[in-house]
Amino acid sequence: MMKLQRIEFGPLMMEMSQVAKKVEARATLDRLVVTKSQLQQLQQIADRATHRRKPSRPRKRNDLRSGITVLFSGASGTGKTMAAEALANHLKLHLYRIDLSQVVGKYIGETEKNLARVFDTAEDSGAILFFDEADALFGKRSEVKDSHDRFANIEINYLLQRMESYRGLVILVTNMKSALDEAFIRRLRFVVDFPRPTRRNVK
Repeated sequence: MMKLQRIEFGPLMMEMSQVAKKVEARATLDRLVVTKSQLQQLQQIADRATHRRKPSRPRKRNDLRSGITVLFSGASGTGKTMAAEALANHLKLHLYRIDLSQVVGKYIGETEKNLARVFDTAEDSGAILFFDEADALFGKRSEVKDSHDRFANIEINYLLQRMESYRGLVILVTNMKSALDEAFIRRLRFVVDFPRPTRRNVK
């Protein structure tokens, strides 16, 4: 399997650092304490991401909605962040945890501008974008009762569009999968559940 060269691009990462924190990827796929099914899913994600980032592969029109967005679901301490680190290590790509407090704005349209900056900055590098507490962004859609609800739903739709067109890998993490909108879950390429490890369910 082709491994990609880690890309350094200092000035752009300085801009990214305003809304995201770089995660040091120490974990590796072969050291994860996961089930065989989980490991197979992670390897499939890695294979798909490798294929998407091949320099010789031209971007086609039908790629516009073929981004790789995955959901890691499970309680705290079940290995979701380590799995993201392992994928970044395997693909030799940077991993950035998005700071929701810096992205979600108080004013209408501000969140959309911040999200645009995140994806535009990361696009050339192929950095892995790691959204923790995804339920805060992708909870069940609110009924439109006023202009703020309407614009909140527009911002969610904008984020979905950017994730689907992003040429890199987007990882969403939640410990409350039941709080997520079912329509949103159906749009994801992969959903990996992380139960608490036991002697029976680990590889």
